[in-house]
Amino acid sequence: MILIADSGSTSTNWVLVEHGKSIQSLFTPGINPFYQTPEEIAGEIATLTLNVKPSSVKAIYFYGAGCVADKIEMVKHAIAQSFTQSQIYVESDLVAAARGLLQHEAGIACILGTGSNSCFYDGKNIVSNVSPLGFILGDEGSGAVLGKKFIADCLKNQLPEELKNKFLTTFGLTANDIINHVYRKPFPNRYLAQFTPFLAENMAEPAIYNLIFDSFTDFFVRNVMQYPNFEEYPVSFVGSIAYYFKDILEVVAFELGITLGEIKQSPLEGLVAFHSTL
Repeated sequence: MILIADSGSTSTNWVLVEHGKSIQSLFTPGINPFYQTPEEIAGEIATLTLNVKPSSVKAIYFYGAGCVADKIEMVKHAIAQSFTQSQIYVESDLVAAARGLLQHEAGIACILGTGSNSCFYDGKNIVSNVSPLGFILGDEGSGAVLGKKFIADCLKNQLPEELKNKFLTTFGLTANDIINHVYRKPFPNRYLAQFTPFLAENMAEPAIYNLIFDSFTDFFVRNVMQYPNFEEYPVSFVGSIAYYFKDILEVVAFELGITLGEIKQSPLEGLVAFHSTL
């Protein structure tokens, strides 16, 4: 059997695969080596052994946010503490998006989840990537940035009073609560992204619709449209933000002359297919 993981900053989805078929799905909190110590990552991985017998897993393919070149060995070592007999492969979540969406075809693969990212994939490798820069400097269109922009508008009195009060009442928040979470507690990106379901429920509000529309426009202009000949390739997406705000994403793409490919909540189904053909 093999174990495949798709890990974002908020959650990690695992699937156990045997003979090319998914036989079990598992979930752990998000794993990101930029924000967590090796010990914290190893602790999260260890919880899997409650449901999976490590000796039965021949190989692990871990795709994760923050798994850049200088973090890969750290993540491998953390996984190996629980899965001592498994071959372990660690790649970025962007490689997961490219393989899961495009398999062996060329195109542009994007992530719109807690964070955002994009790449040009030639069918084998990622050959170009516009740096996402994280939710402070970049991550346009992501859940963290949508949440950041919405809360900033809320606290700066840029929203209709009724909408502002509805938001604060729904979550039982004060300005001090928000500032404390964003500036003094871990994982501010997760905190900000958690408010996107409220945006989805209130998309009929012009202030919310325009915020999402403008943020998706920023994503296309500042990322996708930087790839040479971008208009010649389908642009495909994974991630909860792309999936749940698909209608707005399609409108923005159409207005910019961009051809959309697949939009999936998770790349896991595609990754199972990809690894079954190797």
